[in-house]
This record gives sequence, structure tokens and C-alpha cells, in this order.
Amino acid sequence: MTFLEMLRDAQGRNASMLCVGLDPEPARFPAGLQGNSQKIYDFCAQIVDATADLVIAFKPQIAYFAAHRAESQLEQLVQHVRRAAPHVPVILDAKRGDIGSTAQQYAKEAFERYGADAVTLSPFMGFDSVQPYLKYEGKGAFLLCRTSNPGGDDLQNQRLSSVEGQPLLYEHVARLAQGPWNTNGQLGLVVGATYPAEIERVRRVAPTLPLLIPGVGAQGGDAVATVKAGWRVDAPIIVNSSRAILYASSAEDFAAAARREAKRTRDLLEAAKG
Repeated sequence: MTFLEMLRDAQGRNASMLCVGLDPEPARFPAGLQGNSQKIYDFCAQIVDATADLVIAFKPQIAYFAAHRAESQLEQLVQHVRRAAPHVPVILDAKRGDIGSTAQQYAKEAFERYGADAVTLSPFMGFDSVQPYLKYEGKGAFLLCRTSNPGGDDLQNQRLSSVEGQPLLYEHVARLAQGPWNTNGQLGLVVGATYPAEIERVRRVAPTLPLLIPGVGAQGGDAVATVKAGWRVDAPIIVNSSRAILYASSAEDFAAAARREAKRTRDLLEAAKG
């Protein structure tokens, strides 16, 4: 299946818009695992097993693995998802952005080394920084569009006087992704849950693209407002929560607590559809 087909399949099977972000911090692991970077796979695999029937996707953030020299554990983890939840896509959160042969190597890393179904990218070097990923048939790519951090205003919220209609930069990115850049039909956009009004603006510009929406949970994004702004019957949204689920408990019951928090969030998001 293509990435979008996997996404829709997981959405239907699990009745979910929830993505669990896998951002392992060994210092926050429960007793028995705490502080041990060799246990990153063990911790994350238990989270996957506890939540696999509740999610639309898993999103490992590569920096949390690379910082601990745990790239091999990330490879293991993606393979584990394939066994435990083969219908759930894996989005590698890497936010790569480069051109030419370097972009080709980053694409190879994401899709061949780690076996991800989709990857996050920074589009600000232009289409030739995105194109190498789109050459992988059926693989997805999410372009940073309107991110959840306050500093996003520095660039994303600036008006482009040189472009017809003078759109804001993030609106222009959305138009390109909805239109000429989407050469393999698998592009999506990253839009932060902390800006629900702007999710709605992106959705108007890009009515059919999947939206990856971080910022619910520890970052304070409003889950209900997020769904109302972005969800459409024919255009999936992927609402990410990481720390609120991963670290719902610091005790031995961490996986069970993660499941409870994931189910609570999944059900809240589903109810918001009305």
C-alpha cells in the first residue's frame, strides 16, 4: 500500500486520528530502565505494544535516538512496528532539508535504512530539496508549513509581496504542496495544534492533503479546536502527542498508563468530529 492508503486503513481500523510520538528520554524512563540508553528500544517497543490498536501512526523523532547513538535501536523499533502493527504507518520525524546528492542520501536513510513510510521535511530550500523523496513510489513526505513554536512567526507568518495575492509564506507552502510539488500524490503538511485558526486557513488552501499536527498534550494545543479546524471526511489529520503519553507514569505501569492516556486522547479527538 502507499503511505496514504496505510494511513486511511489505520484510521478506519483503529477509529483514530492519534499519532504517538516516540521521543525517548532515558532520564525520564521508569525505574529499571531509567538513565539507560541501551533500553531505548525496550521502552519504545512496550509503548508500541500498548497503543498499537489506538493510533493512526507512530512518529519516532530521530534526534532522540541519534543523541544516544541508538540509531540501531531505531531500526529495530521500526521492524517491531512492522511485526506488531503492520497496518500502522511510521512517520520518521527528521525535518531534513538539503539539495542534490545530499537530499538523495537523506531519502535513502529514511526509506531504505529505517524503512519509514513517510518523513518530515523542511521545504525552504525549494522543490529540488523535496523531489528526491518523492521518487520513492508510495512514500509520504510532510513539509513544515505552520509550526507550533512561537518562533515560527519569524518566517512563516511573513507576507510574500512578490507572489500573486500576497499570501503568507505558510499559505504559499500549502499551495505548492496541494499543487505542483505533489508529484507522487503523497505530500502532506505539518501544522501546529497551537494555532487552530491557521490550521483552518491551511485546510482551505490544501483541502485534500493529510495534516500532521503536533502540539497536543505537553505543548498545550487544544485537541477539540484542532479537529474542528482541520478534519475533513476525505482528508485525514494526524494529531501527535508524545510526552503526555510516553511519560504518563514514571512507575512500572508506564505502558498501561500510556495506553490509558492514548485512549483518552483518541476518544477525545473522535468525539470532536461531532
